[in-house]
Amino acid sequence: MRIVLVGPPGAGKGTQAAFLAKNLSIPHISTGDLFRANISQGTELGKQAKAFMDAGNLVPDEVTIGMAKDRMAQPDAVNGFLLDGFPRNVSQAEALDASLKADDVQLDAVLDLEVPEDEVVKRIAGRRICRKDSSHVFHVTYSQPKVEGVCDVCGGELYQRDDDSEDTVRNRLEVYHTQTEPIIDYYRAQGLVVTISALGKVDEVTARAMDALKRDK
Repeated sequence: MRIVLVGPPGAGKGTQAAFLAKNLSIPHISTGDLFRANISQGTELGKQAKAFMDAGNLVPDEVTIGMAKDRMAQPDAVNGFLLDGFPRNVSQAEALDASLKADDVQLDAVLDLEVPEDEVVKRIAGRRICRKDSSHVFHVTYSQPKVEGVCDVCGGELYQRDDDSEDTVRNRLEVYHTQTEPIIDYYRAQGLVVTISALGKVDEVTARAMDALKRDK
């Protein structure tokens, strides 16, 4: 299957993408991974992306699209893939359609993870990260440490990242509504959108998504 995964920040896209890709035996292709791989490997596209990022500028669509096209052409993606974080706007969606059409293939589904805005803010603004090891993550509501402000694993101080503050989260949501959400209507016009609730436990959401994708086939 060839799937695009969309949803607001805090919807759990990265977590669901990993589980869904494994269940469907297709590669999980994320924008972040594309950037890191191309930059670390020193590809021409990676050099271009790094130059923009080092200057504090957004990476242009054509660079991101080029990376995505190269990755989708790899042998492990011949029979399908799950795109996470791409396309992020309608122009990228149009470019993706053109690229797939050139290869005589098409998307099977666009999975839309739906989460109420207040829940997104609660999820992200409630995160607390360990200063000693950022892989140790807690939450003021869903995963509280035994001692407030102290990491259960190593005893490090727990803190809220600047980009997890409520104001920043709401700004990120505004960017999502303005730039990325329009691709849902774009793909809905093609009959590709499958919307599911992303509320509940991780395995419940995964099962819901797998069921919806099977029914959509």
